[in-house]
Amino acid sequence: MSDKKHILVVEDEKALSHALQIKLESEGYQVSISEDGKEASELIEQESFDLILLDVIMPRMDGFNFLMFLKGSGHTDTPVMVLSNLGQDEDIEKAKSLGATDYMVKANAPFAKIIESVKGILDK
Repeated sequence: MSDKKHILVVEDEKALSHALQIKLESEGYQVSISEDGKEASELIEQESFDLILLDVIMPRMDGFNFLMFLKGSGHTDTPVMVLSNLGQDEDIEKAKSLGATDYMVKANAPFAKIIESVKGILDK
């Protein structure tokens, strides 16, 4: 069994999820990819993750509904960092009230900043 921290990237934009996977793996993390909250909810039941990077706007199950699923299924011990293009205060507050540990607006979040936040969360 690997001692690498396992991160689930829930992102429907393939280019972004692939870029995140490459960057996170180069930092020594194990990465799994899910294209939407529905698929992620199934993965969460099968595997354990140390961190979830979560988009909000996705098909089938959006990020807010996925956060509600996590809360209802008892998976609240896994930290969730939301990476979204939604930057309104109400969206940020909603995500945090549903259990998100951190919230970053994609347009304002270069990979270096995302990696720094990932390390900050996982090193706690």
